[in-house]
Amino acid sequence: MIAKGQNYYLWRIYLRMKHFYVIVFLFVSSLAFGQQAQGSGDIDGFKLYPNPVTNGKVYISTTKNAPKNILIYDVLGTRVLETTILGTELSLTDLNKGVYVLRVFEKDKVATRKLIIK
Repeated sequence: MIAKGQNYYLWRIYLRMKHFYVIVFLFVSSLAFGQQAQGSGDIDGFKLYPNPVTNGKVYISTTKNAPKNILIYDVLGTRVLETTILGTELSLTDLNKGVYVLRVFEKDKVATRKLIIK
C-alpha cells in the first residue's frame, strides 16, 4: 500500500515525466517538420532583375523557364503576395516601398532572395 507522502512523490514524478515526453515530442517534431524543404536546391540559371525595383515590375528568369510559384514576405515574416507566373514578368504594383523576401519555387528547386522596392 502506498502512503500519503509516497503518493504525492509519485504524482510529481508522473508530472515531470509527462512534461519530459511532451518536450521530447516537440523536439522530434520540430526536427522532422523543420527540416523538410520544398526544394532540393537553388534554381539553375536563376536571375532576378531589376533589383531594386523602381517601375513596379520584376523579371525572373531561369534555365528551364517552367511555371514558378512566387511567395513574397515582408520583414516581419508575413506573406504579402502569393502567385504563379508562367513567363518571366512579375507585377509588384500592389506592394509598398520596402525590403521583402522573395521565394521562387520551380519544380523541385527553390531560390530565396532579398527584394527591394523603391
